[in-house]
Amino acid sequence: MRNKLERVTRQIQLGLDRVGAALSWIWLVLIAVIVSAVVLRFVFGIGRIELEELQWHLYAIGFLMGIVGCASRDRHVRVDVIRERLSARTRDWVDLYGVLLFQIPLVLLVLWSALPFVAISLETNETSASAGGLPFRWILKSVLPISFALLGVASLNRLVEVGVRLFGEPEERATTSPTHSARDRE
Repeated sequence: MRNKLERVTRQIQLGLDRVGAALSWIWLVLIAVIVSAVVLRFVFGIGRIELEELQWHLYAIGFLMGIVGCASRDRHVRVDVIRERLSARTRDWVDLYGVLLFQIPLVLLVLWSALPFVAISLETNETSASAGGLPFRWILKSVLPISFALLGVASLNRLVEVGVRLFGEPEERATTSPTHSARDRE
C-alpha cells in the first residue's frame, strides 16, 4: 500500500513540477513585454495600453501558479524560528492540521467564488474597460480557479505524504521521504 501511495504522490508531484517548469517561462515573457513597453514609450514615444495590461496579466498568472509550486514543494512562508525547534513528527502534525483546517478550506472557498466569476466573464465576453485594451478577459480570470484547483491537488498530495509519515507502519514512517528538503526533516 505504501509503495502504491508513494508512486501516486510522486506522479502527482512530477505533474505539478512539469506545470511549474512550463509556466516559469512566463517571467521571461513578462520581462520582454516590460522592456518592449519601456523602449516603445521612452525611445519612440509610443504608449501601448495592450502591453501595459499584458504585464499585469502575466504577473497575475505567474503569481497564482507560483503559489502552487511553493505549496507542492513545501517552500511556502512559515514561521521558521518556531518550526526549526519542533521535532519532525510535530512538524508533520502542524502540516496536517494546517492543510486540513486552512489550506483545503481556502481552496474550496476560492473555487466556489471564482467559478461564477469566470462564467459571467465568459458569458458576457468581457473585455478591458480601457480603449485599446485586451479582449477575452475571461482567459485571465480562469487562471484563478485553475491555479486553486492545482493547489487543491498539491494540498491533497501533501496530506497523503504527511498521513503516511504519521499513521503508517513504524518502518514506513522512518523510510518515507517527503517532498521538502532533508534539512527540514532533521
